[in-house]
Amino acid sequence: MRAQSALVVKLGGSLLPRVPGLVEELQRSERPLLLVPGGGPFADQVRTLGLDGDEGHWMAIAGMEQFGWYIASKGVPATDRLVVDGGVSVLLPYRVLREEDPLPHTWEVTSDTIAAWVAERLHLDLLLIKSVDRLTVGGKAVDLIEQPECCDEVDPCLIPFVLSHGIRAAAVNGQVDGRVAEHLRGAEVPCTAIRSLETSI
Repeated sequence: MRAQSALVVKLGGSLLPRVPGLVEELQRSERPLLLVPGGGPFADQVRTLGLDGDEGHWMAIAGMEQFGWYIASKGVPATDRLVVDGGVSVLLPYRVLREEDPLPHTWEVTSDTIAAWVAERLHLDLLLIKSVDRLTVGGKAVDLIEQPECCDEVDPCLIPFVLSHGIRAAAVNGQVDGRVAEHLRGAEVPCTAIRSLETSI
C-alpha cells in the first residue's frame, strides 16, 4: 500500500472502545484519510429486530452514521460528501448512499463493502481496521487473498467487490497499540492484503 497517498479507512465497529487512541494514530500519520465508520453496536441493534430488506438496510446505514458522529466527537471533522480534502475526516454515509443507492439491500453487504465502494468511487486504496492480525480462509490466517474466498472476518461481498474492481486493500489489527500507525508509515506489520492477480499492492 502506497505510503503518503490518500486512503479510505474502514474503522470497524468492534473497535469502538479504542476509537480515541486510533484517532490519534490516524491523525499522526499526516496522510489524507477518509474514515468510513462501521455499524458496531448500532447496527447490531437493528439485527436483533430481525429486519430485512429496505428498512433494515437504511436503519443499519443510520447506525453507521451514529458511529461516525462518535468518531467526530474525538476531534475528526465529519462530512457527508465523497471527498478527501486533506487531513483526517469521517464520512457520514446516509445521504450519499440514499442518493446513489449503489449496493444490494442485504445483510451480506455491510460497512466493509460500503467502504470498498467508497474507495472505488474515489479511486483510492482501502485499509480495513479490524480486530484480528490477519484474515482467515478455511480457518487459516493468510497474508494474501487473490481469489474470492470465504472469510469470516469480512462480509461475503467485500472480497469479490475488491477483486472485481481492482482495489488495493489491506486488513490490519486495530487492537494492537501502534500497529495502524506503523502500517500507515509503510512498515511491515502482520496484515492481510487483498488484491486481484492484475493489481499490484
